[in-house]
Amino acid sequence: MIPPLLSYVTFNRLGLTISSLSSILNTSDDFEMHIIDNNSTDDTWDYILSLNDSRIKSKTKNPINVGQIHAMNINLARRKEDQYFITIDNDIMINTKDWISRFMQVFDAFPDLGMLGVQTIPDNSPDVTPVSQNGQTYLALNKVPEQQPRKSFIPGSCLCLKPELIEKVGYWSEENCFGDIELSFRVNNFTSFKAGFITDVELSILQNVDCAGCQYKDSCKLNKAGGKTCFSEYKNLNDIFRDKFWWKFKETVTDMQSGARPIYCASLLGYKINSDQIFNFNWATENIQFYINNAN
Repeated sequence: MIPPLLSYVTFNRLGLTISSLSSILNTSDDFEMHIIDNNSTDDTWDYILSLNDSRIKSKTKNPINVGQIHAMNINLARRKEDQYFITIDNDIMINTKDWISRFMQVFDAFPDLGMLGVQTIPDNSPDVTPVSQNGQTYLALNKVPEQQPRKSFIPGSCLCLKPELIEKVGYWSEENCFGDIELSFRVNNFTSFKAGFITDVELSILQNVDCAGCQYKDSCKLNKAGGKTCFSEYKNLNDIFRDKFWWKFKETVTDMQSGARPIYCASLLGYKINSDQIFNFNWATENIQFYINNAN
């Protein structure tokens, strides 16, 4: 089997990226890693260039920050036809060394499983049902009313997609850019594939690190006036985007339910749309322009 493609997108937060990448590479499991730096303004790119691991197949520095969703699609477009696709956020520390092997074992045991992640938000636990088969267990995501999408999604912090599912759903949606929430809703409600959580892979998620404990504190160049940190800048950017464009996600859901929108999402990477697809070019470009204007 072709080793899975592992997509890793960075934007500043170098102190955390160092710990995150170290934990990901600390395994004998095989994968093909593609790293994209979304125009970080600290020394993230220099650190990425210093990494020496044969499993890292490409290192790309975007000249502008185009948002995480479009960056992930750049890596998704690099995927071979029969290759699993894994995306990991740069605030994740992986504590299970054979984690990729464990993901593949669960997929092998459940042919109808298309998307598998790790539970990382205990205070907002999705509605799940344990399922066991062939010596493996996972927590299957239950369908919930569309009014509660946050109770029925798999966080994209560490997420693996089966090749057959990718052929059905296409890209991450650049049209609404709500990432894991939108993708989970699309997969769980409009495909025959199951989605769920692996039970034996342990992660640590650090969405905030005190500057005093940062590995990069002695070299950090960020202007910290007013208590600003790389984490507060990152969170503020995403909060503004969510408040401004949440309506796009709601409209996407309405269109899918009415049958006006297919489950396949195209991308600005290949704007030529087939007859059975639609693509809202204006939505997608508006989203990317938001990041161009606010994250560069």
